[in-house]
Amino acid sequence: MGRAVQPYELIKTKRDGGRLDPADIRAFIQAYTAGTVADYQMAAMCMAVFFKGMDSRELGAWARAMLESGEVLDLTDTPAVKVDKHSTGGVGDKVSLSLAPLAAACGVPVPMISGRGLGHTGGTLDKLESIPGFDVNLSTEEYRRLVREVGCCLIGQTAQVAPADKKLYALRDVTATVDCIPLIASSIMSKKLAEGIDALVLDVKVGSGAFMKRDEDARTLARTMIGLGAEMGRKVVALLTDMDQPLGRKVGNALEVMEAVDMLRGEAPEDYTEITYALTAEMLVLGKKAASVDEARQKLRRAVEDGSALRKLREIIQSQGGDPRSVDDYSLLPQARSTVDVVAPRSGFVTGIDTEGVGLAAVALGAGRQRVDSKIDPAVGFTLLKKTGEAVKEGEPVVRVHYNDEAPVNGVKARLLAAYRFGDAAPAPRPLVRERVE
Repeated sequence: MGRAVQPYELIKTKRDGGRLDPADIRAFIQAYTAGTVADYQMAAMCMAVFFKGMDSRELGAWARAMLESGEVLDLTDTPAVKVDKHSTGGVGDKVSLSLAPLAAACGVPVPMISGRGLGHTGGTLDKLESIPGFDVNLSTEEYRRLVREVGCCLIGQTAQVAPADKKLYALRDVTATVDCIPLIASSIMSKKLAEGIDALVLDVKVGSGAFMKRDEDARTLARTMIGLGAEMGRKVVALLTDMDQPLGRKVGNALEVMEAVDMLRGEAPEDYTEITYALTAEMLVLGKKAASVDEARQKLRRAVEDGSALRKLREIIQSQGGDPRSVDDYSLLPQARSTVDVVAPRSGFVTGIDTEGVGLAAVALGAGRQRVDSKIDPAVGFTLLKKTGEAVKEGEPVVRVHYNDEAPVNGVKARLLAAYRFGDAAPAPRPLVRERVE
């Protein structure tokens, strides 16, 4: 350890509410990555941070040490301003699938390193892999080439990118330290800044389907990540967006790919379309392809109307080994063998949806992982026929379940019915973008 400070001393200092020296933090992270700090010692440190927090100086040192634990990709051979988007995770959140080709079609290079599903939330990589042949495991050389030549590349975290985070992420997942703002912020920012980006748009989800259930927690997380970005010379803008119900009407993997393609045709649900435009417009402004959000939105609408966004998606799919015909022929995507409907128990209105409950039902059906090594069924999921505020009649279908294995279906139907709330009056609509933070 740096200056011969032992892990025990650092853990004790943080446990007692003391401040850690940046040099000691760097040495601690380096030793953990190398395996000389044991998992149980890092688990103790994470729990100490969970209860005592970190100040901005400590957090900056922690995030930088995680970033520098591996390769920081150099994309200077792509001269334009490179911008990515990160979502903190939600249900039905397929925004990256339409946002990346939209931004790239408007001239903003999008280097995107994405993740798998976590808990009740879906993962971009799992959705991309439901496209036949799509390869998310490209080398960093290939990644660099595609960002330069295609304007976009979507891959998973490589062994060389922020290895300290990869190791720490798995540990946090099993030690009840996932929902800790300093650890979340440093995890996200170390991965994102290792991609070679110049700027970042954050989609911080808030509500029953998000890890952040309260606006104030989401705001704190957004400000923390913006602060880390500023410290490392990157411009970061955050939107706090609603996750009190699933985004769009499709939940699953192949189903969400279909809805993402629909969005690029101008045929997707209004909430999903609006969130995608709001986030991508911020990317165009950061990428200096539009002087204002209004101008950016006009460019995005044109890219949808003239078909250039859809052409860019086909190009991205082809460049990563996928079958671009699946954009035009959904029968080439995985299809569930059977469907069954969940029906309304009474007439009235849908007054609310427990979105985490819907996400967990999708996991139980096989659309997500119950364990790290669980196999995902890319074809299964839900179509939400009714969402919050919409009128229903008794016996009318509210959710369509797309399934292959009959065994979990009755339990899944019961979970979905329990997730829906019904009443006599429609609730007041909530804003989709709750707040903008920069």
